[in-house]
Formats: sequence, C-alpha cells, structure tokens
Amino acid sequence: MPESLLTPIGLFGGIFDPVHHGHLRLAEEARETLGLSKVRWLPAGLPTHREKPRAASQHRLAMLARALAGNATFELDDALAADEMPAYTIDALAHVRRNEKNGQPLVWLMGADAFAHFHTWRRWQEIAEQCHIAVLTRPREGNGWEKRWPEILRRFVLERQANHREALTEEAGGRIIFVSMPALDISSSDIRARLSAGASVRYLLPESVSEYIACHNLYTSAHHSQSPEF
Repeated sequence: MPESLLTPIGLFGGIFDPVHHGHLRLAEEARETLGLSKVRWLPAGLPTHREKPRAASQHRLAMLARALAGNATFELDDALAADEMPAYTIDALAHVRRNEKNGQPLVWLMGADAFAHFHTWRRWQEIAEQCHIAVLTRPREGNGWEKRWPEILRRFVLERQANHREALTEEAGGRIIFVSMPALDISSSDIRARLSAGASVRYLLPESVSEYIACHNLYTSAHHSQSPEF
C-alpha cells in the first residue's frame, strides 16, 4: 500500500481517572466511523489544562490495561504517563511519529468542548500539521455550538475541514473532521463522586476496573470534581 494510502491510526489522550464505558464506546465509534486501523490510548501524567489526577499514574495505567484487554484494535502507550511529566499533545505526537512510518496518517481524537479551546494549546498550529483532528460531537452540544468559537478557530476550521473520512488517508495530517457520537453521558468526575459517597458505579465502567478500584480503595476520600470531561 502506498504511504499516501496508509490506514489512519487514532490517538486518544486523556487522564482516564478512571476510564469508563463512555471512553471505550467513543473510541470504538471513532475507530469504526473513521476507518482507523487502531486506537492508541495515551494517558497523561500531569495534565496542563486541568487539575492533577486523583489516582496515581500506576493505578490509571493498570485500570486502562484491564479495560482495553480483549480489544485487539486498542493499544496502550504509557510513554507520557509519569506522574510528574507535563503532558503536552505536541510531545505525544513527536513520540508517536518517531515510531511510525513516514507519511503515516494520525488522527487525534478530541471532544467538542476541548476543541473550543484548541487555539490555547501549546504549539497548536504545529499539532494540526502533525496529525488530523477528529472532533467528536454529541447531542448535548446542541445547534450552533460552533458560533461560540473565537474567530481564529472558525478560520482554522474553514481552511482545513474534511467532509469524508477518505481525506484522512491522503496526507499524514492537516485536516479536521467532525464526527457525531452517540449520547452516552458518563463522566469520570461523576464516578469519583459516587465512589466517594459510597454509591454504586455498576454498569458505568468495566467490572475489571471496578474491582481494581475496590481492591486499591481508590477515590473513596476524594471530593466531587466539577471539571468537565469527554
């Protein structure tokens, strides 16, 4: 297969504190809808746009490993997961590029809420050259949510938007595509709050993750975080 027609690889960054069925279903939907060969999960050690994770990196990695087991199209990459390592997307991309073929299309998966602030990310325009960006939208965004973007972001989208997934195979990066996702409104912050209150989290996350949390007594004393997550 020519390099220009390599099957895209999805990249899914986040703190996953903890990983839940919402994360897993979004990654699976994105893989299928965009025709990705696989989705590589890149947990962040020390996030730069939100509070420090409640669970240490070793626990979040262990929970992810359990959640991803059994899906051959999901990969876990812990290169940027150290607790004290600032997690910048541009650094994650550089790491991935060093280990992939020249011309390999990469697709960074992000939620609409995160994309609204994309222009504030470190070296954001360089990020958009190094990979494609798939903005995963959900019904809760409503109509006209893009009108809330600053002008610089609207121009950015107009210049780069792709209307079909085949465009992602033509270049290694540089395009933006919007993908409608199913309504599965689960958040890590809500799960942490439930665990702190002693409430059930059954059916919100994989049983193997729930068992790990109980075994290591995670989140039981954490207060309820109001930070939005995708």
